[in-house]
Amino acid sequence: MMRFWQTLFFVLVVRPLVLVVIGLNVRFRERLPTKGPAILAANHNSHLDTLVLMTLFPLRLLSKVRPVAAADYFCRGGGREAFARGVMNILPLDRKPRPGVDPLAGIDADLAQGDIVILFPEGTRGEPETFKEFRSGIAHIAKRHPEVPVTPVFLHGLGKALPRGEALLVPFFCDVFVGETLAWGGDREAYMTALEGRLRDLAAGASLPAWE
Repeated sequence: MMRFWQTLFFVLVVRPLVLVVIGLNVRFRERLPTKGPAILAANHNSHLDTLVLMTLFPLRLLSKVRPVAAADYFCRGGGREAFARGVMNILPLDRKPRPGVDPLAGIDADLAQGDIVILFPEGTRGEPETFKEFRSGIAHIAKRHPEVPVTPVFLHGLGKALPRGEALLVPFFCDVFVGETLAWGGDREAYMTALEGRLRDLAAGASLPAWE
């Protein structure tokens, strides 16, 4: 039943919003994974980021796409949690794990069953056109699953369309740049440097004008 509501929500609400109201230009779409297990690693400026990334995949794969989200924000019970889990299919991550509890266990399990996991290495939403410091969690995941491709994705414009702390949507054309997959090389620091470099290169190669 939840899969039905998820499909209905994306067909009637998300896709018209992203493709018509906002407008979306995807470059190098052919680099996106066509099946799991796989990981997308994107910059994070807006709540729209997750919706846009999920629309990049065909409807038949929606149930296999799992955006990682903060458990303390989305899993407080009530309607927000029901929507987050049932429709958005989030993979809750405890940002303050209890002693003896592996915070990445859920991600491990989802990758093992062939899901496509969406991660934001910055952790929280930052300011548009500005990268926050990348957290090393994704390197730990890559080390555990060196066979799983990690695809960097740079999002531009979504922080303008729906900035952090704002509830009013502003129609603003947005761009998505998909990078080449990054493999685990055995060193955490080198991996984080390479991943951030891939995203910065995508941003630099976009040749987009700065916002006023």
